Amino acid sequence: MNRLQVPASRVPLYLSILVALHVAIVIASNYLVQLPIRLFGFHSTWGAFSFPFIFLATDLTVRLIGKHSARRVIGRAMLPALLASYVVGVLFHDGGFNGLGALAEFNTFIFRIAFASFAAYVLGQLLDIQVFDRIRQKSRLWWLAPAASAVVGQWLDTAAFFSIAFWHSTDAFMAANWVEIAWVDYAIKLGVSLLLFVPAYGVLLAAITRWLKPVQPAAVAP
Repeated sequence: MNRLQVPASRVPLYLSILVALHVAIVIASNYLVQLPIRLFGFHSTWGAFSFPFIFLATDLTVRLIGKHSARRVIGRAMLPALLASYVVGVLFHDGGFNGLGALAEFNTFIFRIAFASFAAYVLGQLLDIQVFDRIRQKSRLWWLAPAASAVVGQWLDTAAFFSIAFWHSTDAFMAANWVEIAWVDYAIKLGVSLLLFVPAYGVLLAAITRWLKPVQPAAVAP
């Protein structure tokens, strides 16, 4: 399927909205990844349920305004997301508000999580964009590109994040369980993406296509 034609005048607005959305999701995910949960006897975190939103937004961006614009979103969002993730992570470390005074001391544990998120976000999103764009140009199946890009993009994102953030971490629990948590986290992300976000992508794409479809002028009688 070819890329939809979005009016050029709307592209800057779309980019600004997407950058803000990406930053918000990264911040939320970095906070939620600090909150462990158990699912079917396995360790995971709440962050597994929030981060797939980014892949949905990115895939729609590629479809609507192209992979180069999607890369611009990543470029604009990555540094604000890094800074904001660190600040929010320090202020709300361990699930409670620690007060503004917590920012006076540099927190290496939180910064490591923020930097891991930064690296994973950039690597995972760039791979997602490349895979999605290549497959959607070759296949007429609307669901194949978002499904395939979710499989590979989220694998790289998850592997990069957990290995950078928690390998030999000062957090004993995460240091001992990060491999298990990473696999469970990936399985949850993939399940959420394939069962929820790929169908949501199809619904949103159809709605946006109808919205952008130009109105045909009425025929004028001779």
